[in-house]
Amino acid sequence: MKRYRQANENIHASEELKEKAARPGQKRPYARWTGAVAAVLAVVLIGGIAMWPGKAQPSANNPNGPALFSLEGGSRMAGRSAAQATALSVAKYPEMHPYPREENFYSGKNVDWEKASKAYSDAYDAWWKDRDALRSGTDYTGVMDDFISRSTAQFLTDAGEENRVYSPLNVYMALSMLAETTGDNTRAQILDLLQVGSIEELRERANALWLDHYRDDGTVTSILGNSLWLREDFTYSQKTLDTLAKAYYASSFSGEMGSEEYNQALRDWINEQTNGLLEEQAEGLEMDASTVLALASTIYFKAAWHDEFGKENTETDTFHALSGDVDAEFMRQTLESTFYWGDNFTAVQLRFQEGGSMWLILPAEGCSVDELLDSGEAMEFLLSPKYDQYDGEGNVTREGWTGQKFLTIHLSMPRFDVSSDLDLIEGLEALGVTDVFDPVVSNFDPLEASTDDPLYVSQAQHAARVKVDEEGCEAAAYTVMMVEATGLAIPEDEVDFILDRPFLFAVTGESGLPLFTGVVNQPNG
Repeated sequence: MKRYRQANENIHASEELKEKAARPGQKRPYARWTGAVAAVLAVVLIGGIAMWPGKAQPSANNPNGPALFSLEGGSRMAGRSAAQATALSVAKYPEMHPYPREENFYSGKNVDWEKASKAYSDAYDAWWKDRDALRSGTDYTGVMDDFISRSTAQFLTDAGEENRVYSPLNVYMALSMLAETTGDNTRAQILDLLQVGSIEELRERANALWLDHYRDDGTVTSILGNSLWLREDFTYSQKTLDTLAKAYYASSFSGEMGSEEYNQALRDWINEQTNGLLEEQAEGLEMDASTVLALASTIYFKAAWHDEFGKENTETDTFHALSGDVDAEFMRQTLESTFYWGDNFTAVQLRFQEGGSMWLILPAEGCSVDELLDSGEAMEFLLSPKYDQYDGEGNVTREGWTGQKFLTIHLSMPRFDVSSDLDLIEGLEALGVTDVFDPVVSNFDPLEASTDDPLYVSQAQHAARVKVDEEGCEAAAYTVMMVEATGLAIPEDEVDFILDRPFLFAVTGESGLPLFTGVVNQPNG
């Protein structure tokens, strides 16, 4: 078993901590309990998206946001003295110049316009240089369409009268990290669903997604945070963990698995990354005494509408729900924008400040949401370019959406706060990922976990919530995948030992040698 040590230019830790990470404590002798199937490994892939108006991620530009854990005193997570989690290494995120706001340069009396204009121009150039330097240059046209279309339809249909929320990017990143820990056909099924030909290609794409979704400039905040939660008395595959650190900017922590303090440290990290929007759901997250490794992944995004809704225009009106009419608070505004339509829908785009949008898609009268999703038309619209794309010679390489017209739109939409909890296993199996859930055929060799028992994913939960108001949108999501081992369990503080099935016995003498051995199949003879 290779020993984990710090080996990534994006991870910063003291030499003492690096040495500790590479020299885990002595393993405890664990007893095997026959006939039991229990968790020995939990890989928690947790992703979240948090949008306006929550607090932003902390940075030099925005110090009031939820704090990223960092080395404080060389060993503990910042602000979490009670949470016994040793910070072995903490990812260093790129720094960005703040986006220059014109009012900060041109407001006030006796403004020197020439000086102010130069200062603004210099600030803008510095911001743009930082932003441009982070872009991977990846063209995502078509490369993730199949996964996004199929998985969205799979997990959003058949909601009945309930709300349903799903984050395809969150699940994509979660499955990418899971693929790093698997091998052979188990990995191949995940790669096939994610539309990549090799783990190297997936790793490159995941890193590109990280870079292309990073923004921390005081106007838009978009950060993908990843972390590894190690048990203090185990060794791990250095190669796999270093890959996760480098490709995914993953920080690493160590602690006593099963302790409430270590569990709370994980919950705190999740809550701070998702701005507490899923705090109730995160309360149920815990690593038990048998957990070997937890991988946590989050996405944080914050932005306001480009054109905010005036609160004075919000009025109570009727929403025609499937279960009957209900009153709702409708936000209203008039905008000059492009109106889109297809055979069975109409759509409007709401832009966020300095990047990003929310698309509002309304099924046609007589067409249900499920029918629209099943037809594929809505996903085709979302993933298609809205305008013609051209090559360097002016030839059209991809046609834009034909059903569109620029006009005045009187928009009326309800404030909403919707959430859902999804079990992903059945849906992922329908999408072709099956081996990872079957201990007979699953392969977790790259993880090099300290057990000879087969590993498999026993739980795959996805929780998400989206809130919309006059200022913008706030949303969060996480994916939790629990990997267990068959035939191995670690005794808890209390255990029921019930001999209610055939069992062996032995009678030993003073020497300890067995005098009698036997098996009891029928206790009544």
